[in-house]
Amino acid sequence: MRTAPTILHLDMDAFYAAAEQAAKPSLRGKPVIVGGLGPRGVVSTASYEARRFGVHSAMPMAQARRLAPNAAFLTPRFRLYREVSDQVMELLSRLSPLVEPLSLDEAFVDLEAGGAADDTASARATGERLRADIRAATGLAGSVGLAGSKMLAKIGSEQAKPDGLVIIPPGSEREMLGPMPVRTLPGVGPATGEHLRRAGMTTVADLAEAGEDELVRLLGKAHGASLYRMARGHDDRPVVSERDAKSVSVEDTFDVDLHDRVRVRAEVERLAERCVGRLRDAGRSGRTVVLKVRRYDFSTLTRSDTLRGPTDDPVVVREAAARLLEGVDTTGGVRLLGVGVTGLADYTQEDLFAQAAADAPVGGVGEGSVVGGGAPVPPADLAAGGGDTGGGEAGGTADDRPAVVAGPASADAVDGPGQRRFPAGHDVRHAAFGAGWVQGSGLGRVTVRFEEPGSAPGRVRTFWVDDPDLELSDPLPLIPGAVAGAVVGPADADAAVTGEGNDREGTGDGAEGGPGPEGRAGGGTRDDATVGGAAGPAEGQSSWSAMRPKPRSASRSDREAGGSAGSGAGRGSP
Repeated sequence: MRTAPTILHLDMDAFYAAAEQAAKPSLRGKPVIVGGLGPRGVVSTASYEARRFGVHSAMPMAQARRLAPNAAFLTPRFRLYREVSDQVMELLSRLSPLVEPLSLDEAFVDLEAGGAADDTASARATGERLRADIRAATGLAGSVGLAGSKMLAKIGSEQAKPDGLVIIPPGSEREMLGPMPVRTLPGVGPATGEHLRRAGMTTVADLAEAGEDELVRLLGKAHGASLYRMARGHDDRPVVSERDAKSVSVEDTFDVDLHDRVRVRAEVERLAERCVGRLRDAGRSGRTVVLKVRRYDFSTLTRSDTLRGPTDDPVVVREAAARLLEGVDTTGGVRLLGVGVTGLADYTQEDLFAQAAADAPVGGVGEGSVVGGGAPVPPADLAAGGGDTGGGEAGGTADDRPAVVAGPASADAVDGPGQRRFPAGHDVRHAAFGAGWVQGSGLGRVTVRFEEPGSAPGRVRTFWVDDPDLELSDPLPLIPGAVAGAVVGPADADAAVTGEGNDREGTGDGAEGGPGPEGRAGGGTRDDATVGGAAGPAEGQSSWSAMRPKPRSASRSDREAGGSAGSGAGRGSP
């Protein structure tokens, strides 16, 4: 334990939602919810405006829609979040060589190792300067905790939210921790917390008073002894600059249970190729292939197969996963599938006896949702992916009603399997109107709000999805005039970004249907959205019906939901 608060913990406030609000002027100050938009999706991040309605992370998206029906519901844009995270991590690396990223929006920093602080006053000054630099570089707010240990620094940043700084002076640990609930301590989850509650321990002070022997009896030697030390305020874990990934995995929750065995195998093979894509992006290989199957009754089965040596061959991993599937009964239906690789290595050992042919075709690589300790892969060009989604804001005024723009569309006005997909909230660019973002899509149309970071709230227009002038584009910098991927701060405006971050807001085993950046046409992935309505024009715009028949779902209710298309945002239904 240190005698000065020189361990800093930074946690960006409502990171995903705050980044979306910074990028979309029309959403600032309004409830924004980022996550999987399908019926089995969950909330990844909710803005503080949405949290006032009771919405929180890991909540089922259907429940979030009931609590905050007028919020903007958006799919994640991990490319943008990664770029902003890199800027933040670069600023942290200037403070110390010991920076331990925990996720895209969270990290520990050893200020003493970098000479940035050696007492309370210098630590406070460094923390305040860091918060100012982050706001100057990204426009976002971060909360900072300073303490003599990692555990207390993290507790301090939680107390500082939103947009604050809290110092926990060394020597005050037990007094501060005593009245806090046991769930405050690292390693105490719902099951352990309930076990301790039944034993009559609800606060950290109760744990300290119970003694080490009692906690060891209840929880086992390792866990009990560790928990007793933390309850007394002792935590000597060092800040570690590099954390090796233990596994790489991807999984999808399907909107409708899969019963067709051929379809289930095809999904497993697709997931295997996505997993290998993440392996290769990380420059790693793996020896053990793991298959996860969650059936219709929520029972979860896990099977694994250890190969002869580490591999990053998609065909080998795909065939290994398919073999594992043969031993799993999927008769009643499958709601979730996952493929992972463990036993990671930095080299590849070719298996000469692999069943896969060397010239077997390799499928497309997408993005997954879970990387054990590793960094998330930014989404690739989404022009060929992403489910039909809605998007936008609630309460559109008359000026916000979408102007219907004619485009050289196909003969049908309804969605088809070959149509381009425009996920809610993602960036687009139109040849005539410039940059904007998808407010919603459905029934062969896409509604776009044309605005940029730093601009005034923009106008809304609706296009046919096959309009050649409309294309998905890369995210714009949150600070106008900044170069994407570069830190724009007072220290060095031209510094290259080298920081790394991990994605903790994707889902793990406990949260189904979490947000993943990839969508597919008719694929039922975790971030596919239900199409609840069309993008209807404002009343009095007769040119729409003159061009094509007006679908029944393009009603007044759609126009009143901020002019959005589909059910992703505005007043979208679950």
